[in-house]
Amino acid sequence: MAESAPQSLGEIARLQGRLNPQRTAFVFEGRSTTFADFDVRVDRVANGLSAAGVTKGSRVAYLGKNSDHYFELFFGAARIGAVIAPVNWRLAPPEAVFVLNDCRAEALFVGADCLALARSVVRDTPSLRLVVAMDGSDGDWPGYEAWRDANPATDPGVEVGLDDVAIQLYTSGTTGRPKGVMVRNSGLFGPPRPPGVEAPGWNSWGADEVILISMPNFHIGGTGWGFGTMLNGAKGVVTREFDPNHVLELIQRERITKIFLVPAAMQAVVRHPRAREIDYSSLRYVLYGAAPIPLELLRECMDVLKCGFVQMYGMTESTGAICVLPPEDHDPQGNERMRSAGKALAGVELEIADEDGRRLPPREVGEILIRSSKNMAGYWNQPEATKKTIDADGWLHTGDAGFLDEDGYLYIRDRLHDMIISGGENIYSAEVENAIFGHPAVADVAVIGVPDPKWGEAVRAIVVAKPGAERDPESILAWARERIASYKVPKAVDFIDELPRNPSGKILHRQLREHYWKGKERRVN
Repeated sequence: MAESAPQSLGEIARLQGRLNPQRTAFVFEGRSTTFADFDVRVDRVANGLSAAGVTKGSRVAYLGKNSDHYFELFFGAARIGAVIAPVNWRLAPPEAVFVLNDCRAEALFVGADCLALARSVVRDTPSLRLVVAMDGSDGDWPGYEAWRDANPATDPGVEVGLDDVAIQLYTSGTTGRPKGVMVRNSGLFGPPRPPGVEAPGWNSWGADEVILISMPNFHIGGTGWGFGTMLNGAKGVVTREFDPNHVLELIQRERITKIFLVPAAMQAVVRHPRAREIDYSSLRYVLYGAAPIPLELLRECMDVLKCGFVQMYGMTESTGAICVLPPEDHDPQGNERMRSAGKALAGVELEIADEDGRRLPPREVGEILIRSSKNMAGYWNQPEATKKTIDADGWLHTGDAGFLDEDGYLYIRDRLHDMIISGGENIYSAEVENAIFGHPAVADVAVIGVPDPKWGEAVRAIVVAKPGAERDPESILAWARERIASYKVPKAVDFIDELPRNPSGKILHRQLREHYWKGKERRVN
């Protein structure tokens, strides 16, 4: 692929269609697509979007679960320089309306599972030019395949480069509103490999690779994993959503070689009743991220899956992984490096800085800074937030606290902002607090993350009740469920007489967390 030097997603689909025309690109629920057919469909999608008035830089929203058709849309939008904006299908209607209006979506593609949600939000999204039902016409909107195939399979002739934005992913916001992270083509490609440096075994892609794509498309771990599958000419087996029983079936039936999961999903797979009956002989590597893996769970996974494990550290703003702990550092007996997030990928710079921006020596804890071509272009329409995150020298401030050892291994100790990662989902305290605060019995509220054996961290609300009000946790949780996605709703509510605050009135979340994290070496789980 190096000889053609693709500059954009659209060029990758074209290149694979030429190099591997009859090989399978994607498999989904009995449907199989060759690379040649995929390239043709990408052209049809691109021309269909153009005919609807979508142009370079326009946002194309997708509200639905995973499918092969999603990737046709992703690469088709990219072929004309439009930006795909996958919407979390678990969002409550007010949250989905915010995302669609914030990105000024001009087209919306809706999966069968999300038609009711889409109908409730479309009337509040005036920017839409086109709405398409992904799984066949529902009467109001055209069906995807008929819409796609009515367009010509000709090159739309739009010039798209590495610096152009390809995808806009929404992540939780410190102010309670999600932020649109703009990811460039160059961020997805990543830094070029230095001359003479071979790819490590876990990142080598043979002609027989079969990749399982089961993480949701609205995460970089879902769409980015699918992008890597196409980039490397591998066969991608797509699941509508993560289901441990289905994952086990596909590993055995499709002879899966690589898979990306979050630790909570790994636990669900290896603890499934059928887990020890499956043939895993094809499986070479499990890549995982979003949280460190407990040693006990790693041992269990090694025993059941019998393959290599690769931990990946990154964030949406860094286009996913920028730091990797390779298989050789995974020891079922435990070792010092197992407590780290690994070392920076080739072409990625890591630094640790104190509050004044001074770089710190090995083993001193400070904020983790990242600089590479994988850094986001910025937050959509939020220049001030972008400046706070990416400084004038191009360093991305992660909001994570940690240190580097003498060999360059990164150790994460805490978060500088009030963010919770539960089951791989990022949740900011402010989002949940805003949802709860209007409850008639709530005088004050703080939301924190507490250790949880299944999800890593669980959301917990600490509430000050109004004088004379009934202290009813279920009423508060029901109120929250109407306003935010279910995964953001607290697992429990604790009541307290007064929240601790600093002299300027800011809630001291860290002080509230101390009780729950007592005895833990690090304040992330």
